[in-house]
Amino acid sequence: MTRPGNDLSGVVFGPSIQAVDINGGVHFHGVPPPPSLVPRQAAAPPPHFAGRAAELAEMRAALDLGSTVVILTGPGGVGKSALARQWGRLAADAFPDGQLSLTLSGFGPGPPLDPAEALRYFLRALGFGAGGLPATLAELTAMYRSVTAGLRLLVVLDDTYSVAQARVLVPTSATSMTVVVSRSRLSGLVAEGAVLVDVAPMTRAESLALLANVLGRARIDREPEQAGRLAELCAGLPIALCLAAARLSTRPRLSLARAVEALASETDRLARLETPDEEASVSGSFELSYQALDPPAAALYRGLALHPGREFGPGPAVGLAGSEAERLIDVLLEVNLLQEVAEERFRFHDLILLHARQKATGAEAATALTAILEWYLAAASAADVVATPYRRRLPYSYRTVPAGLPVLDDRDRALTWLDAERVNLGAAGQAALDRGWAELAWQLTDVLWPLQLYRKSTDRKEIDARGLAAARLWGEPRAEGRMLKRLGRTCSTLGEHEAAEELLREAIEKYAGDPENQVEAREMLALAYRDTGRAGAAIEQLRAVLALRRRLGHSRDIALTLINLGDLVSGREAIDLLREAGRLLDLSVAADPYNPVRVKLSLARAYLAGGDLAAADRAASEAAGDMRRLGVEAGEAEALELCAWIAARHGDVARNRLLLQQAAKLLEAHGSPRAAAVRRQLAAPPGVEGTGQRAGIPSEGEP
Repeated sequence: MTRPGNDLSGVVFGPSIQAVDINGGVHFHGVPPPPSLVPRQAAAPPPHFAGRAAELAEMRAALDLGSTVVILTGPGGVGKSALARQWGRLAADAFPDGQLSLTLSGFGPGPPLDPAEALRYFLRALGFGAGGLPATLAELTAMYRSVTAGLRLLVVLDDTYSVAQARVLVPTSATSMTVVVSRSRLSGLVAEGAVLVDVAPMTRAESLALLANVLGRARIDREPEQAGRLAELCAGLPIALCLAAARLSTRPRLSLARAVEALASETDRLARLETPDEEASVSGSFELSYQALDPPAAALYRGLALHPGREFGPGPAVGLAGSEAERLIDVLLEVNLLQEVAEERFRFHDLILLHARQKATGAEAATALTAILEWYLAAASAADVVATPYRRRLPYSYRTVPAGLPVLDDRDRALTWLDAERVNLGAAGQAALDRGWAELAWQLTDVLWPLQLYRKSTDRKEIDARGLAAARLWGEPRAEGRMLKRLGRTCSTLGEHEAAEELLREAIEKYAGDPENQVEAREMLALAYRDTGRAGAAIEQLRAVLALRRRLGHSRDIALTLINLGDLVSGREAIDLLREAGRLLDLSVAADPYNPVRVKLSLARAYLAGGDLAAADRAASEAAGDMRRLGVEAGEAEALELCAWIAARHGDVARNRLLLQQAAKLLEAHGSPRAAAVRRQLAAPPGVEGTGQRAGIPSEGEP
């Protein structure tokens, strides 16, 4: 026999009666419910709100397309909450049944808001709860879904930490919209169809508009340049802009220039953007995200802050975190502490970078920076070996052998990687030198030779000077001699002839007792003589060098000297010397694609001097094509100048002009001082005077 009980199953709205039998009608008497109140919980936007037209347009498009969940994601302090509040004002008419808003405290110092408590809060706002609400999360979720099924609501969930936090608070109605505000990208919600809106730092124009809204347009207009600099120092972060503007508002006599001066130092910029309320400070905003990281992700955050360049690929992270690097990068990206600015290229926001650097201190910082620099050295060394396999190198040393190096299995890939990482490699060398790590600084400079040989290198003098400073600090004679040679040759190419000869003579002295290296320095001194018009002295020196080369017996080295000497002598001797150089390079086991093209270029000059225009044109045209394929802009320009000279000899003025224009563009792109001379030829009446000169290509294949 089943006994009657008092249990209710399911959710009941309003009063309920439990009885075994009822005869007749049942009547409820009581006070009628108050008129329903449409909830308007979303706060008003900040009075100084500015910009965000692009993000608001994305939200409008999502609404028009019927999207029910929009995620506003970005780093702390970027203005996500203010944007959500502005959207609530602009889109109010689209949600006549009201706006629900709640801060879920996902990244706050305390525990996140309990989902059951959040559901009770929303249900009470919608008019339910006077008769009690269900106790369990499952029952509350079911009731919330039932209540919101036919409504047109805007729900704003601020400071959301996880997908699970947000999911139970999304109404079931297809005409409602939930705006989820989070430092995390909440990929799980995106996978379920949510629209992701990246809230980026403000543009310069938006930053200035926000400053003007707080300070008044007149104050901005009085110091427009300083206002722009203030916006730049705040890096487009609204919290920083508002704090800086608030300080200026309370001190109306303080100039913007003085405020800029106070923020100029990276060391204490964050400290000057602090308030007693930690959550309203720039550093405090970042700290909440940092404290949410697991220890390995926090360690990578600190380590990558020491990266010497502004942007980087995944490699340095591998140097720091090994096989965990990819996962940890994803963690930092997910919480917007790191930005992906291009495929596999990352950077920190300027102010987040300062926060991360403050966290990286002591021995941990030194170890992390060493790991990053050694990763770059290992990767660049691998590229150097592929691009210039014939080069004689001093052995490089590593604290540990870095992992995760790029796959660079041919010359083009190696040069492309070196070119892409040029800025970072230069910054890495400077970072090592700044810390007195002389050997590592020299190695990071020496390894850049393929770029100087094959690619545009307007900073060649800076690189060589840094290498020389590192070598002197290290005290390694061979390293110092190599950089003296390189810097001397660079100075000669730039027209700094006195400095060039001084450096090269010092190199000769440095290599006393080392005939192989000393003969290289003597050859470069001969080229310096050539560059100042002292052909006789250059030829005499090169003949002596060639004799020494033949005694030493290295065929490739002999070939390089034959090219340089062949450029200076004339007639049959020049052609014989250059042809011998070509044969020796053909027989060499070293994979050297560059110097055989130099032979063609030099032969073109020799044929031209001998009056064989057809042979000269063939050789110069082949050299131009080969230099183009190698990516040596200065070499291609030199070949084009020769072709232009030949065209002028044939009376083909149009071709002469076209080739000179092409040469000038290449030389300007290369940063060669020769570009001005070619432009002068183009400005002068058509003729042959002054053409056919050397464009300043490297005259040696780096022994």
